[in-house]
Order: sequence, then C-alpha cells, then structure tokens
Amino acid sequence: MKKKQIGGLIIAAVLFIAVGVSSVLTNAVSERMLESSVETLLTGNYTFNAPLSDYIAVVRVEGTIQEQTSTGALDSGYQHTTTLEYIDRLMEDSNNKGILLYVDSPGGTVYESEELYLKLKEYKETTDRPVWDYMAHYAASGGYMVSMAADRIYANPNTVTGSIGVIMSGYDLTGLYEKLGIRYVSITSGENKDSSQLTDEQIAIYQTQVDEYYNKFVGIVSEGRSMSEDDVKALADGRTYTAKQAQENGLIDEISLYEDMKDAMSKELGTDEFYELETPVSVWSSLFAKAEEIVPKSEAQILTETAEEMESGVPMYYAEQLQ
Repeated sequence: MKKKQIGGLIIAAVLFIAVGVSSVLTNAVSERMLESSVETLLTGNYTFNAPLSDYIAVVRVEGTIQEQTSTGALDSGYQHTTTLEYIDRLMEDSNNKGILLYVDSPGGTVYESEELYLKLKEYKETTDRPVWDYMAHYAASGGYMVSMAADRIYANPNTVTGSIGVIMSGYDLTGLYEKLGIRYVSITSGENKDSSQLTDEQIAIYQTQVDEYYNKFVGIVSEGRSMSEDDVKALADGRTYTAKQAQENGLIDEISLYEDMKDAMSKELGTDEFYELETPVSVWSSLFAKAEEIVPKSEAQILTETAEEMESGVPMYYAEQLQ
C-alpha cells in the first residue's frame, strides 16, 4: 500500500475518532444543559449573578404579595421566598450600593407584606445602604406598606396608592348551598369555632383583630413618613390616592417617570449599573395558562375557586380594584 494511502487512512481514522468523541461530549453537554434548564424551570433555582463592580439592585414586587407555595418558573407574579433570599444575598455583597424597590402591587396578606417590609428594614440597618422606591400602576395597601422601608418614594404620574387599611372577607354560601341541595354540617368545640354564618359576637371578635393590624399599619406609616399617628389616621380610611393627592398629603416624595428616577438614583449613588435577579424563561407558564383556560370546569370547581378567590377570613393589606 502506498504511503499516501496509508497516511489518508490514518487521517480518516483520527478524524473519525475526533468526530465521535466530539459527538459524545456535545451530547453530554447538551443533556446536562437540558437537565439544568428543566431543573431551573421546575424548581425555580434563580441565578444570582450580580456584577463584580458597584451596582444598584432592582427588587420587583409585582402582583399580590402572598405566600410562595412553590419555587418553580411555572409560577408567575410575585415570588415571596425568592425575593427574601435575593435581599439576603444583596446584604452579603459589598458591590451592592443600594436597592431600587419597584412596586406594582395592590397589596396582599398581612403576614407576607410585613415580612417583606421587615426584610427591607433589616437590609438598611445591616448595610447602611439606601432603599429608593418607585410606584408603578399600583402601590396600595400592602404595596404601600413595603414602600415604607424606603428612604425616598417616587411615583408615576398615574399611580394609584394609599389604601391604608385592613380587610378580612369571605362568602356566606349557605343560601346557594340550599338551592343546590347541599347541607353544610359542622361539629365544633365552641360556639365561635364555626364562622360559616357570622354572628354579631363573631363579627366583633374579628373586628378586634382587624383593628390590631390596622394600628400596626398606621404605626409603620407614621415611622416611614415621619408623620404623627393622628395625621396618618386622618388619611387611612382605606381610600386610594392619585400620585398628586399622595404627594400633597405627604405619602410620597416625588412624581417621576421610571427612567428619570433611575437617573437620579444613579447620580446619588455614583453608579449607573443596575442589576435584576435572573429568572427562568416564563414562556412555559403562558403555555400552561392557555391550556388551563381551554379545559372546561365543573360547577363544583367554579364554586370552590370563587370562594378561594374571595379568601376565607384571612386578614389582608389589600386594595380591591374596580373592574
């Protein structure tokens, strides 16, 4: 066999082996990337990949402030546990120079609203770094409460804010159950254990709880806005305010567009680098939501979901929106 033929065979063999090895490695890497993507999608392992130089962190509070029941990317809206963990990471990062709190929320549960407020306070006390707040469409009730941790509050000209108050609501479905032939039965250890049909005594009991949460809310606003509690209570009858009204009443500091507010914060803190927590792609969330809309629901499902949407005695810092 000629030397050229032998050389050609050797080169072909080497190329064959190289292509095979490359294919195996490529498949392994691809599978690992796919596994990682699926894991991120399902478990919501958000990536903290902040800049290695000075930056301002954007913390978004969008949607109802409530318990995070899972950490998957298939969940949309505000992610409570993820947000708290994000703020913890920011406290540990010396490159972080402050937080821009972006609020677009009508509020939410008492528990989670106050927990987020306290976490932001902890961030300020631990790091001595500022928190600036920007209100978008809504920053009402619990959305306004979390803003009280901010050093400066900016609002869009069309923001709806305020709604300083507490609501505890639910449905009395006994009339509907009777029409459907459903009999509700409860065996309790005390006359106030069952609240399916509220008595005057039970209403008075729940009112004391609402009043307690309300007074706490007033105290937080009083501290955050350097106002007396009497002045806060004069504004805190549950009503919402436009940005202009809120500024006139001392509930916010400035009316501004978002980019203008970012420019002001950049100049104040000496950096134009802004960082947001990197989240998994949410396209699958939209697809599953569309699929869920197509599937017809039974009457029982509709009744159950309606009752859950209206809550069932859970105290809320929440502003009900006109449809």
